Amino acid sequence: MRADYHIGQADRQGARYAILPGDPGRVEKIARFLDSPQFLCRNREYETWIGRLEGQPVLCMSTGMGGPSAAIGVEELCAAGVHTFIRTGTCGGMAEEVQGGDLIVANAAIRAEGTTKEYVPAEFPAVSNFTVTSKLLMAAKQLVGPGRLHCGVVQSKDSFYGQHAPERMPAGEMLAQRWNAWKMAGCLGSEMEAAAVFITAAVRRARAGCVLNVIANQERAKKGLPNPEAYDTEAAVKTAVEAMRLLIQEDAADPAAF
Repeated sequence: MRADYHIGQADRQGARYAILPGDPGRVEKIARFLDSPQFLCRNREYETWIGRLEGQPVLCMSTGMGGPSAAIGVEELCAAGVHTFIRTGTCGGMAEEVQGGDLIVANAAIRAEGTTKEYVPAEFPAVSNFTVTSKLLMAAKQLVGPGRLHCGVVQSKDSFYGQHAPERMPAGEMLAQRWNAWKMAGCLGSEMEAAAVFITAAVRRARAGCVLNVIANQERAKKGLPNPEAYDTEAAVKTAVEAMRLLIQEDAADPAAF
């Protein structure tokens, strides 16, 4: 089987850096923030464009929804030589202070999904790369106002409706108990791909980070607090692109660092 069986054949021009949205519909929009963007390939849920930052080729490829397709995408990009990944996507807020339109830079993810259990035992943490995360925070601070940027743990899950309608599920009581545990522990938001990206990158000796646009916060709605909905992901995208630029600059100054 080819190493690019799922993501499709494409001339990646030696790219070592990749930005990973979930939605194929966002790929071209993100690629337009790069220099000289061009379409490369579309196969299954994976749409791939390429552009340049600081003269270096940078891929933008969708992962689809959930851990399995995200892990496959990272695996096959690693096989093609990519060593740095930034996931940019959306999430729902969990902590009361997190509102729609805020940004979350995830430094770790709760492995409440199934994909990573087939990589390493549950005791191994799903954490971001420190260097990538530091660059995401530097970039985000230039784009969002005070109180609108959060850094911490997010939950990665497999069931969207298990979150939003647990009472419909035979496992609903367990889902609700765990959701409350994550909240009590300070989890900031809930999404579906970060754990798979972090674990796959770690196993393949690559580095990964994640920045998320908060769409809304169901916990604020439950408490009758203002709960704005924000579907514009531009701030998260600009954060990912600028962080990648900073990483490329740092790598060029010290090629042996990574």
